[in-house]
Amino acid sequence: MAEEKAAPALPDYVLDPDAVLKDDISWRYKRAPDYSKTRKVYEEGKKMNHEAGSLPNLVENLVKNWEIEASFKPNFADWRTVDQETYVFSVNGGPTQSPSHMLRVGTYNAIIPSNPYYDPEQSDFAKSHKTFKRMMPTFAWEVMEVYSGPPVVVFKWRHWGQMVNDYVGVNEKGDKVTIKAHNGPIDIEGIVIAKVNDKLQIQSIEVWQDPMEMFRQIAKNGDVVITPRAEAGVESEGDEGEEHVSACPIAH
Repeated sequence: MAEEKAAPALPDYVLDPDAVLKDDISWRYKRAPDYSKTRKVYEEGKKMNHEAGSLPNLVENLVKNWEIEASFKPNFADWRTVDQETYVFSVNGGPTQSPSHMLRVGTYNAIIPSNPYYDPEQSDFAKSHKTFKRMMPTFAWEVMEVYSGPPVVVFKWRHWGQMVNDYVGVNEKGDKVTIKAHNGPIDIEGIVIAKVNDKLQIQSIEVWQDPMEMFRQIAKNGDVVITPRAEAGVESEGDEGEEHVSACPIAH
């Protein structure tokens, strides 16, 4: 009788949402970030309860680890969740973005288009994280449904937090935009189409979402103040000294 081959062990980054935080590498801000507050918000506010080891659970863990690497591992060679030879990222059918692009501009700027509230061209990696982290210190993320399994994984996601501080950003005209905090929820959803290899490493990610839904919720009370560029005096310093809680609009 032929001996059955044992199934290959699953990689840690699909079993543990914080697997890559244990990596001994050079982190963007000199140490691994702290996701404990965001994980607490996730546990308290999630709508789904995926069984450990189920496909939705594995996908959720993979993407959470990918987000940590994309936000806080400045050396692409240290990203374990992706296929180093093929990895690309795109949003709403737009052009593919290389890993070097996301490392340069940051995860927020990689996904948000220019609009009346925010312009990625007016904000670098550090300033973009400051803008959204100050407004919403925790931004939890979960997989809602998985529609197909490897090698092409299609799933619906949800991203949520609370607007506890004013939003302050720079729009497509270079004007300063201030929106008074309403202390209410921000809750957005979208779709991802991801291709993975036999190691469950991401080869490509396509994000599909309404890019303005988050801003509609931020400005739901209409408390928007526009300060012309000539009068704005927008901050330019980075946020390296701030405690990290959440960094990305699509993946916690």
